Amino acid sequence: MILHHGTYINFDKIDLSKSNKGKDFGKGFYLSEEYDQALKLAMFKAIQFGTEPIVISYQFDQNLLSDGSLNFISFDTYSKEWADFILQNKLNENNDNIHKYDVIYGPIANDKIGVQIRNLLENNIDLEIFQEKLKFIKGITFQYFFGTEKAISNLIRI
Repeated sequence: MILHHGTYINFDKIDLSKSNKGKDFGKGFYLSEEYDQALKLAMFKAIQFGTEPIVISYQFDQNLLSDGSLNFISFDTYSKEWADFILQNKLNENNDNIHKYDVIYGPIANDKIGVQIRNLLENNIDLEIFQEKLKFIKGITFQYFFGTEKAISNLIRI
């Protein structure tokens, strides 16, 4: 499969130490199967930093996700498990991830979700209401998270 990473900085080597904590699935390298999704993110970042958008594409053998080569979990839609996992990662104050997954696939906690996450964190809504609101959010977009050296060693830049 081909995966795309939207950025404002061109680089040759993926450096996991440059990723930030508090992301959806933790510190890692995020990619999309959708070129346009990666481009939109790159454009957003480029505007913030006054640069040009860049999309870097990688080849990845998706069989590695099912043959046991990589520790992998998939969230196919918004769910209680996904919401709990996202919240744990966003609240993690440590530099180390709270999980040991090499690769994670699941919905992006976009701006619409972000508002609800903030409401939950600020105790404006409880987890039950948060999950109910997720049911009405349209346009789920998905992402891949590569969080270990083992995982990123399987990405071949094209």
